[in-house]
Amino acid sequence: MAESEKTRVLAVPPQEDSSSGYLAPGSPVGNYVISDLISDGGCGSVYRAKHSLLGRPVAIKVLRREFSETGSSMAKRFLLEALAINMIRHPNIVDVFEFGQLPDGRPFYVMEHLEGQDLDSAIKRHGRYTPAEALVFLEPVCEALEAAHRAGFVHRDIKASNVHVGRSLDGKTTVKLLDFGVAKALNPDNPGAGLTVAGSRIGTTSAMAPEQIRGGDITPATDIYALGVLLFRVLVGRNPFSAADPNEVEQMHLKASPPRPSEFARVSPEIDAVVLRAMQKKPQERFGTAHAFLDALKAAVTAESQVSAPPAARAVGILVDLRTDETADDLAMADVLTCLDIAEPALIAAGYSMVLQTGSALLAVKPLPENDPVMDRLMRAEAIGTAQHLWQELSARPDPETAVQVNVSVHATSATVRKVGDGLEIEGGPIVEISQWAPGDAQTGVFVTADAGRDVDQAA
Repeated sequence: MAESEKTRVLAVPPQEDSSSGYLAPGSPVGNYVISDLISDGGCGSVYRAKHSLLGRPVAIKVLRREFSETGSSMAKRFLLEALAINMIRHPNIVDVFEFGQLPDGRPFYVMEHLEGQDLDSAIKRHGRYTPAEALVFLEPVCEALEAAHRAGFVHRDIKASNVHVGRSLDGKTTVKLLDFGVAKALNPDNPGAGLTVAGSRIGTTSAMAPEQIRGGDITPATDIYALGVLLFRVLVGRNPFSAADPNEVEQMHLKASPPRPSEFARVSPEIDAVVLRAMQKKPQERFGTAHAFLDALKAAVTAESQVSAPPAARAVGILVDLRTDETADDLAMADVLTCLDIAEPALIAAGYSMVLQTGSALLAVKPLPENDPVMDRLMRAEAIGTAQHLWQELSARPDPETAVQVNVSVHATSATVRKVGDGLEIEGGPIVEISQWAPGDAQTGVFVTADAGRDVDQAA
């Protein structure tokens, strides 16, 4: 199908908030009407809208005015993103319906509206995933990348925040690869093929391949490296290389051997091998295609499933969850870090181990004894007391920000463990699936689940 048959180019007279440049609710954009603003980034804004006759929900992305000058590199990239998506046309890539230009010169395109969250948010909320769960996310991403590479495009920015996770009408997980705004066209006949100047570096530091950092040749192998980083992130809950200084992270990508996921999570040597090969420093030593990466991951997951299940135990967990409202500023974020700095050493001193840490939450756990219901109750009662004392300590912190909601929750359930010396180390299981038991709303106080509080008064 010819490009002109796939994407219609429109010119529309939008209503606009002249002071901000934002499109006001009710503004017409072609056959669509703006509902509200979804997000506002450094390069553009995304709006929720509906078809004026059919009522079909869509999202409309509009480039910021300062980047919209005809012929500018940002305007060219914006057009390339729409054209690349339209040329690839894959079910695991967000679909673009129309492309147009507002009277003031700002380009826009209309795309499908997605409900759900990005994978980065899912990992922060859920914690690390098992290899089988990771495959659910990675398989659609690999299929999307394979299609992109065949169409002559390298994504260059594969990361968890560019992977959208939603649900279909029948309840199945849906995955879409987002943001082709920095994609590179490999075919000189493709739009935007000459857009990147030699020696330029485009991407996200935490997932950049060595050749990206050096400003070298970009090939599909560049995306394969990022797939390895993404798989590590999903399995472990954090990136393989991290440091406060981005330059230090770049040096790790250039020189350091990637860590094995098994150093941080219970995964097989076969899973380790997939990550390590994908993250080889030399592009020619990585998997040759996204499908080759996917085939290796599937084989590793199958091999792991044939190994006996890890031992199970019960555990008690204390979750410190810090929420901020829409008015949160730098002071609020600093207050969040203060709370985490108070909570972590206090829980470690109480004998808990950290199994999940994000920028706004941490989960500390402790194994419960087997076949000893009395000690089980005593330890749950102790955990509740620890949570109450910690909440009081957090409430008494100096200069608390009103925008920060402090939530301390206690839960007891099963967990997967491994033996470490004479003790047990908790690796995963229901205890780390905090989305299943923690309060969903921004609430302040101490919350005890029924499983954690059962018969505790008898043990007090």
